[in-house]
Parts: sequence; structure tokens; C-alpha cells
Amino acid sequence: MEKSKVDVILGLQWGDEGKGKFVDVLTPKYDIIARFQGGPNAGHTLEFNGTKHVLHTIPSGIFHPEKVNLIGNGVLIDAYILMKEISLLREKGVEPSERMKISDKANLILPTHRILDAAMEQSKGAAKIGSTVKGIGPTYTDKAARCGLRVKDILSPNFISKYEKLRAQHIQMLKDMHFDLASHQIENMSVDAYEEAWMAGIEEMRHFEIIQSEYYINDALAKGLKVLAEGAQGSLLDVDFGSYPFVTSSNTTTAGVCSGLGVAPSNIGKVYGVFKAYCTRVGSGPFPTELFDAEGDKLRKEGREFGSTTGRPRRCGWLDLPALYYAIMLDGVTDLIVTKSDVLNTFERIRLCDGYVLGDKKMNVFPSTDEMENIDLSYIDMPGWETSLEGLTSYESLPQALRTYLEFIENKTKKKISIVSTGPDRSQTILR
Repeated sequence: MEKSKVDVILGLQWGDEGKGKFVDVLTPKYDIIARFQGGPNAGHTLEFNGTKHVLHTIPSGIFHPEKVNLIGNGVLIDAYILMKEISLLREKGVEPSERMKISDKANLILPTHRILDAAMEQSKGAAKIGSTVKGIGPTYTDKAARCGLRVKDILSPNFISKYEKLRAQHIQMLKDMHFDLASHQIENMSVDAYEEAWMAGIEEMRHFEIIQSEYYINDALAKGLKVLAEGAQGSLLDVDFGSYPFVTSSNTTTAGVCSGLGVAPSNIGKVYGVFKAYCTRVGSGPFPTELFDAEGDKLRKEGREFGSTTGRPRRCGWLDLPALYYAIMLDGVTDLIVTKSDVLNTFERIRLCDGYVLGDKKMNVFPSTDEMENIDLSYIDMPGWETSLEGLTSYESLPQALRTYLEFIENKTKKKISIVSTGPDRSQTILR
């Protein structure tokens, strides 16, 4: 049997591109759906049969029976949040333990990691990065410092002593920061109550199949099974290539698949890059095309642009083509997926940024965070389609103005848009 490759689906902007829907749409073609980075700072929204589902840690293929969902070694797990997700799925008739495996090398987010995250964000004052305060940064810090706890540790008879040792280190750090630990709450619970719930989550995790996922994935590829790697956040939040320091703490690009699942670069197949027909961003950091006017408010309202993890209103702006091209280059994208084109249905005019202007020089290179403070933008205006996309099922049936818009993007990025989303439901999808 011919060896398979890992296909990848990830976001090309600042997250919230609609990746979860398309993992769900593509899952029937695959045997294994694997998350490779990030943690409960992700919020992947799926809609089908009139119901909305939000996943934070669990892969978005979980609603498909007979498919294996894998939490890879590059993912961070908060046992309490995972337990809540598991409980919600059970209420909907889905038993995750029958469909999901967990890497023994995935790192654990301790309750004190979340407190450290809040303390660090608070200490930055006006320079806050807009953290989701889920403990992501401190947990990746401990991972890099080689003192973190991994899923494998929960099977050890020494787990509690290991936990208490790391917890004590964190509490000393909080004391050094003069952080008010006594009055702090996590998820509207006291620290002690949260820790108790977290430990219950650890007990729940012990009922799942905990595996050496790098062997599992590579054995599956050797048998010809099809694997889809699911990314979280977006390429412009990558810790190396995003708008640093206003980024997440992991590699959100295709490179993260190799380290986050244990697969060789030569085993990467198709790369599906998901982008919105416009741009959004949550939290702090540069956002060149951000709108501060009525059009920005309209985008936010029409697109229901509020964070699925934090509930925060998203910043909205026009599509940034140089930034999109940058992400395509970094990820080796083979197929583009455009989402939320329906959000633009009522706009008479649609704008695209086709370049940056620094001084008297126009450039298409994605600027550094410092440079972004001084750039101007070059825009192209295009007519809107001003009609609903409801019920349209083929590319040819889309309004001519929308097709012109999409084909302009294809021409500028040199990549085909293979899938067009015309609404949030899995059925509102046009495959080209």
C-alpha cells in the first residue's frame, strides 16, 4: 500500500478564520484528525443541523463516528477545560473516549500557569498583548525550560509530588510579583475550587487512550491512512513570523505540524489555507487595514465578530493581500479556502489593500511591528455584489462581482481558491 502524507488545514490571518467548520467539512475524506499546537486559547466553531458547537482543545472531527481524533504532543491541555468539553459532547450523545486519543508528550496547563498568565498580563499595563489568559505562555515557557508536566506524568505514581513541586515554584514567582493570590479567581472559581475541578479533569483523562502519538501517526501513514492536521490561531500569530511580540507562543505555520505531531517535512501533503474575505484580529497588536468607522462596525455586526473563546469584540478591517501572500509563502499553501464572503453581501464597495507605502516607497513585504506604525496603505476598490448568497450551490451561480473579487485574489496570490464558504453551516459550502 502506498504511504500517505499528512494534509494540513490552518489559518492565514490572525486566527478566527473559520478553520473548525472546514475540518468538519473535510473530515469524511480522512481517517485521523490531529491537533498539533496551541491549546484552549483556540475556539473552533462548527454549525450543523441548526446547532452551534465550540471546541477549544478537542479536534474538530469529533462529531464524525469511525474517525480518530488525536490531541498531539504540541498541544497544551487544561484538564478542567478538557473535562468541560467532554461533558458537553456527552450531553449531545458523543462519547469522546471512543473517538479520541491523547499524546503522552502533550504538556499540561496547571491552574498556577493560568494565574501566572494573568499576573504577567496585568504587570504589562498599557503594553498588554491581549492574552486569552488561558495559561498558554507560561506553560510553553516551562516546556522550553524543561520543567513542565506532560500527560505521561499523570500515569506516574509520583504525579502529585511532581505537581506540587511545580506549583510551589509558580507560587513563589507570584509572591515575587506581589500578585494578590488570595482574591484571584479562575473561571469564576476560587483557586482551590479550580484546582479541585482540575484534578477531577486529570482523573477523566486517565480513562482515555494515552499513546506515543509520533509512532501512531507514522504507522498510520505507512498503512496508507489519511491524516488531517488541524491548526489553531493563525499564521500571523506565529511566535517567530507573526507581529511579535503580539503573537501566540507556538508555531502556527505548517512547520509546527512537524514538531507538533512528530512527522518529517517530506510527509506533508496538501496545505489548506483558510482566510476570511476581510480581516479580523482579537487583542492588541498591529492591524494595518483596521477600520474605526461605520464600515468596521458593520463588518463586526454582520460577521458576528466576537471571540468564541473570550467573547471579546474583534477588530475588523479590509483584506490585506500582502499579509495573505506572506502567510501563503510561509505555509506552502496548495489550496485556499475563503470564508465569510456572505458577510460582505450588503456592501456597495469592497476594498483590498494591495501594498504598503513607507515614505515614498511602495512595498509588498510584510512589515515588522515597528514599521507598521509608520506605513500608509494602497487600496483597490471593487464593486460589491449586494445580494444574498443563500441557497447557492455552485461557483457559477455566485454573483459576478463576487467571482471577480475572488479571481482577483487568486491572481494576486497565484493560488486557487478551492472552497468558498457562503455561510456558517457545514452545508453552506461550495467545492470547486
